[in-house]
Amino acid sequence: MRRKHVIGLTGNIATGKSTVVAMLTDLGAEAIDGDTIVHELMGPDSPIADEIRDQFGPETVNLDGSINRPALGAVVFSDPSKLRALEAITWPPVLERKRAAIQQPGPDVLVLDAIKLFESGMAADCDEIWVVTAPREIQIERIIRRNKVDRAEAERRIDAQPPQEEKVARADVVIDNGGTLDDTHDQVLAAWQRLTADDRKPARPGPSC
Repeated sequence: MRRKHVIGLTGNIATGKSTVVAMLTDLGAEAIDGDTIVHELMGPDSPIADEIRDQFGPETVNLDGSINRPALGAVVFSDPSKLRALEAITWPPVLERKRAAIQQPGPDVLVLDAIKLFESGMAADCDEIWVVTAPREIQIERIIRRNKVDRAEAERRIDAQPPQEEKVARADVVIDNGGTLDDTHDQVLAAWQRLTADDRKPARPGPSC
C-alpha cells in the first residue's frame, strides 16, 4: 500500500482550522482532527478522568465521568504550566490515533489537524505543513462567540499560546483565514491544486463518502 501524503495542519486558537479542514475534505482529503479525539476522550466515563481530577481538582469531572470542559478551561488557560500538564495527559492517545491513521487504507491525502503539531512531535510525520492564521481581533471575537466568555478570558486563551509567527516561520503553506470564506476557499483550492498537480503525487482523489 502506498503511503499517504500527509499534511500537518495547525494554527492558534480560533484561527479557523476546522474551516480549512472541511474545505480539504470536500476536495477529497481524509482528516483526523485532534480536537475531535480530545472531545471523545473527555466524554462520559472518560479514560483520562482520574488523571484530570487528580491534577486539576474534582470540579473538573462531572458525575457521569465526563470532563467539565468549562471548569477545566478556567484552570488551564490561567496558568501555562497547567496547560502543559493537560497536554501531557491528552497528547499520547491523540498521537497514537493519528499515527495509526497514516497506515490505514483511505484517500491518498491525509490531513492531521493539530494545534500542537510542532510541540507534540507530529510535524516529523508530515510531508508538508499548513498553518492557518487570523488577526488577533478576529480570534477574540470568535472565542467570545463560541465559548461564551468575556474579552479578558478570550485574550488570556490567545496569550497562553506561542505567537502565530512562530508557526508561520515553519510553514510550507499559509492560509489567511481573516477574510471571507470565499477568500479562504480560493487559497485552499490553489494550494490543493499545486499539491495534486505535482507529478510525484497521486492523481487527485475523489470525495470520500
